[in-house]
Amino acid sequence: MTNFFKKISGLDDNKKNEVKQAEKIESADNQTEERLSSKSEPGEWLGEDYDEGQLSIDVYQTPNSLVVKSTIAGVRPDDIDISINNDMLTIRGRREIKEKIVEENYLIKECYWGGFSRSIILPIEVEAEKVEASLDNGVLTIILPKAKSAKQFSIKVKEK
Repeated sequence: MTNFFKKISGLDDNKKNEVKQAEKIESADNQTEERLSSKSEPGEWLGEDYDEGQLSIDVYQTPNSLVVKSTIAGVRPDDIDISINNDMLTIRGRREIKEKIVEENYLIKECYWGGFSRSIILPIEVEAEKVEASLDNGVLTIILPKAKSAKQFSIKVKEK
C-alpha cells in the first residue's frame, strides 16, 4: 500500500529524505540569519573605537566587609577608575603596551592590551564613602565595608 502513496505523491523514500534535509537546512539558515540580523555589531551602538576587555574578579566577604580582587598587571594606579553607583561597583582601566610591534612579528598573542572594565551588583549594602582600594604586585584589592544593619521593628496591626 505504501507503493500506491509513493506513486500518487511522486516521491519515493529517497526523495522524501532529500526534501526533509533541504527543509531542515533552509530552516537552520533562516534561524541563523534572524539571529545575526537581530544582533548589532558593537561598533554600531557603542562607537567605532569600542574595544574593551572584561576584567576577571574574585569577590568574597568577611564579617565586616566585601572584598573584590583582580589581577591587573601592567596598570598604574592612576589608570584605574573605581566607582559605586547605587548598588553597582564599576572598575575601569587601560593597559598600554609601550613598544610598537608589527602584527606579523607575533608568534603568540594572548595578552589583552587596551581598555577594560567590570561592573557587578553588590549583594549587600556598603558604606561607599569608606571604600579603600590598593594595588600590590599587579593585584587590585577593593575593600567595601558593610553598612551597619538597621534595627528591625515589629509593627502591630490594629483592627478597626
